[in-house]
Amino acid sequence: MLSKKTKYAIKALVALGKNLDKPPMQISKIAEEEHIPKKFLEQILLDLRNAGFLYSKKGAGGGYSLNKKPEEILLVHVMRVTDGPIAMVPCASLNFYHKCDECVDEKTCGIRSAFIDVRDATLKVLTETSIADVIGREDNLKIGVINL
Repeated sequence: MLSKKTKYAIKALVALGKNLDKPPMQISKIAEEEHIPKKFLEQILLDLRNAGFLYSKKGAGGGYSLNKKPEEILLVHVMRVTDGPIAMVPCASLNFYHKCDECVDEKTCGIRSAFIDVRDATLKVLTETSIADVIGREDNLKIGVINL
């Protein structure tokens, strides 16, 4: 299941992606527009800034803006910054691997094998989907709702 931290990070990045050619957005404005608790958002934006996704400006007219193009920010990278591993079991993780305590033999473990397939399918979607794609999906969904 997607954590609130990751969901809020994606929502904030989408808001900033829609704000590309405008002045930096203040945390309070993002929090209000996206219905994200401000204190939680502050920590998320700090993590995203430290990961190189965001630029922050202090003082009057300050706030956050994207440090990369929306097309360059992939969901897989956002998830790894906010939640760590993509895999649902530690023995199937590429970047955060560790052997399961109860496992007798990884080479013949059907659970591990199945969840490596789940990981690979998930990674395929997450590495092919950028913040720009999410913005495009939202725009297309809004057009579909209007045309109904």
